[in-house]
This record gives sequence, C-alpha cells and structure tokens, in this order.
Amino acid sequence: MSQDTAQLSCQELVELVTDYFEGALAPDEHARFEAHAERCQGCGVYLEQMRVTIDLLGQLPTAALPYGAERELLEAFRGWRSI
Repeated sequence: MSQDTAQLSCQELVELVTDYFEGALAPDEHARFEAHAERCQGCGVYLEQMRVTIDLLGQLPTAALPYGAERELLEAFRGWRSI
C-alpha cells in the first residue's frame, strides 16, 4: 500500500489534528485524515471535541489569559507534538 492510500492510525490522527484545523495538511493527507475520522467513531468524537474546544476558547478575550500563559501553552503543545 502506498503512503498516499495508506490509512491513518488513531495516533497519527491525533498528531495531525492541529495541522488539520490550521489547513496545513497536504490534500492527500487531508483526505486520509477525514476518511479515518469518518470511519473511526472514537476519532470522530475526538475531532468534534476539539472543534467545540476551539470554538469555545476562540470566544475568550485575550485578557482572560494570565500573563505568559499563551507562551507557556504554545511551548507545551510544541513539546507534546515532538514526543
């Protein structure tokens, strides 16, 4: 099976979710991502939870974050992805 047609694993979907929401996936990878989310109930639920979280957090005013929190969160997410 070629890389273009290989199915994503659940772990790969989790690792790619940020790129998916940012529109940074290549078209073939985007299609593989969506195909997995459609056929895997657990990943479909995870994706919906992430959508809701992003929608809710996108409504928070910047002032609601303590000083330095944004920087700390970005560093944590960058480190988490490299694990």
